[in-house]
Amino acid sequence: MQTYNAGACLPGRSAEHAGAMSASSVPAPNSRADAPAGARYEFASDNTAGICPEAWAALAEANAGFVASYGNDCWTAAAADRLREIFETDCEVFFVFNGTAANSLALASLCQSYHSVVCHETAHCETDECGAPEFFSNGTKLLTARGELGRLEPDAVEALITKRVDIHFPKPRALSLTQSTELGTVYRPDQLRALADVAHRHGLAVHLDGARFANAVASLGASPAELTWRAGIDVLCFGGTKNGMNTSEAVVFFNRGLAREFDYRCKQAGQLCSKMRYLSAQWTGVLHDGAWLRHAAHANACARQLAAGLAAIPGVQLAMPVEANAVFVELPPALAAGLRARGWMFYSFIGAHGYRLMCSWATRAETIEEFLADARSAAALAGI
Repeated sequence: MQTYNAGACLPGRSAEHAGAMSASSVPAPNSRADAPAGARYEFASDNTAGICPEAWAALAEANAGFVASYGNDCWTAAAADRLREIFETDCEVFFVFNGTAANSLALASLCQSYHSVVCHETAHCETDECGAPEFFSNGTKLLTARGELGRLEPDAVEALITKRVDIHFPKPRALSLTQSTELGTVYRPDQLRALADVAHRHGLAVHLDGARFANAVASLGASPAELTWRAGIDVLCFGGTKNGMNTSEAVVFFNRGLAREFDYRCKQAGQLCSKMRYLSAQWTGVLHDGAWLRHAAHANACARQLAAGLAAIPGVQLAMPVEANAVFVELPPALAAGLRARGWMFYSFIGAHGYRLMCSWATRAETIEEFLADARSAAALAGI
């Protein structure tokens, strides 16, 4: 098993170098030729934002000289050790390119092909990963349960685990939770612990899809340890992409025994990066001096500002409580059409008139006000 340890080869971080990059120095994304003229993607997803300045500066610093490949470099060792410090435990850490691979490979490491995974019906592994968890586990079945506001309840999980215990049914082997949830809500530490207790009592491991884990930590004010291994989480897929990084996710095994030969899974799945320093160096930049939490807190605050402004517009109704960086809202059709006619891009999500708006590390207060002004104008023109 590959283990990253910093040893003597820790990259230096001069304050002058790290501060040399500002938000304005991050390259702007190129517009697609097939995008609508004047399209604006600021609230379409937190994936649409660029790389944050801390990650960009770390990439520039790592882009020098020759270092060992495939994760045997000092950048990867430093990033893994920093994660161990943040989580206050000796965990196994692996870096992969994207969240689908992180979730799918982590779940595959917990299950055999005849097992099943219990998850919420809106979980990303169920709705948005194109069968990848089943593919990488050679057929593990996903069992879905409902839960209010995107959160699973212990009773529902236990009922699903115990529904069938005969050999003709895929045996439940893992519980997959999402933090923050696909509906923008968060699990408190006690809620996680109650779910993990049910899972462990029945012999299931607990996986946490943390694509927006940073936003949950910032929202709750709890420590990363309190929201993971101290609450019974066995493996976390810690999202870097939605927190200002580029194509980098950390798979963190708190139950180290479950990480057995995970490096081979990464290799077989095409997730072992030859120039690993470009995945891991970003973590050294974003974890340094708490930037990851500042970015998440900023995105959360922007979501609250956006939600408050929308709620004051006639005909607009918030569909979900705003607990992280997502705003779920019901818009009259004419208002939604008016916003899109003005170039704003956002996803339809829940029901006929439900939409999702996302904020990121790069969201600006001025942009929120522009969106709200266009929303008020569209509502007025529609006579709402």
